[in-house]
Amino acid sequence: MRSRLPACFLALICCAVDAATPARPASTAALAAVIAPAPAGAQFDVAALDRQRILAAAGQALGETPLTITASRSPRSAGGPHDFYSEGDYWWPDPAHPGGPYVQRDGLSNPDNFNDHRRALMRFSVQVPTLTAAWKITGDRRYADHAVAHLRAWFIDDATRLNPNLEYAQAIFGRSTGRGIGIIDTIHLVEVARSIEVLHASGALPAADEARIKQWFADYLQWLTHSRNGMEERDARNNHGTCWLMQVAAFAHLTGDQALLAYSRDRFKTVLLPNQVAADGSFPLELKRTKPYGYALFNLEAMAALSEILSTPSDNLWTYTTPDGKGMRQAMAYMTPYIRDKKTWPLPPDVMYDGEWPMRQSSLLFAGRALSQPDYIALWRTLRADSTVDEVVRNFFIRQPALW
Repeated sequence: MRSRLPACFLALICCAVDAATPARPASTAALAAVIAPAPAGAQFDVAALDRQRILAAAGQALGETPLTITASRSPRSAGGPHDFYSEGDYWWPDPAHPGGPYVQRDGLSNPDNFNDHRRALMRFSVQVPTLTAAWKITGDRRYADHAVAHLRAWFIDDATRLNPNLEYAQAIFGRSTGRGIGIIDTIHLVEVARSIEVLHASGALPAADEARIKQWFADYLQWLTHSRNGMEERDARNNHGTCWLMQVAAFAHLTGDQALLAYSRDRFKTVLLPNQVAADGSFPLELKRTKPYGYALFNLEAMAALSEILSTPSDNLWTYTTPDGKGMRQAMAYMTPYIRDKKTWPLPPDVMYDGEWPMRQSSLLFAGRALSQPDYIALWRTLRADSTVDEVVRNFFIRQPALW
């Protein structure tokens, strides 16, 4: 059974009509500061390709009011109204012990879990990048102002803001009130952080708001890098460790934390690549799961996002290889043929949502530009950009490539 999002969310990500024309254009100089020259491998204008898609969704987003986690609460949460709460995906009631601690069924999501906070966060992570992308390509201030209203609700307003920690994420009934593994739930803030940078560069984010929003991310970084849950997730050897580092890198980039950026580059090269990538470019720990295709794509997306966020002219993670030859070029070369023709995938199909993948994987676009591989970009253009399935939206966290 497909899991479906609320109708207002589906309208936002799937609408196919154009939006209103620009009303209050930003200055050319302001927008020029946002739009960097295309990388050497780029063959087309992403914003032009996605213009109709962006404006259609942004038109819907203008009619949606901010909604944060304070709008709902689970009676099973050990936290307060401002604390994010979610439950472990693959944990179910034990038929042998009704009312007792849940038991695990790997790869099979429990449809009775509390997911309201996840859905609110996903909604936010779709709306703000969509509105920001519309602002970037049109200069219509309505889009920027509405994006800022969402940011204020989540990070500033005392009545609705999110506490900067995930102490109560991916709890398990009868076993845990929250786990480090739950930190993966905030991967959706990575593109929100990118949006904040675009809004800042274009002059659309008021200085007072920007200071308070960046302080929220600085506080969250402190928790990510010093809490027990954060340390557990940092040390995870699979996609969870990748996603922890991706978040640290994205939020450090936003806040200008050069020490954490340097740490992230080093960890990518000395921990992630050596321990997660095999000689053939595959991710062995992901291939062992009951959803190997989806997990392999997911980890590749996070690795690609890290490479995009952290690479500098003097330290290019796209072209870096370990002493034994492991790197992003090899990881892309392994997975791309199975994105192009999934029928050649050598492992069993995923136990759930197998027919929903691949999507328009950002790894193809990023690698196509960074590695001068136009065939990757050509393949990226043929794939679906949006989905109505919340499990896909949840695991497909870069949706507005015009911002990148």
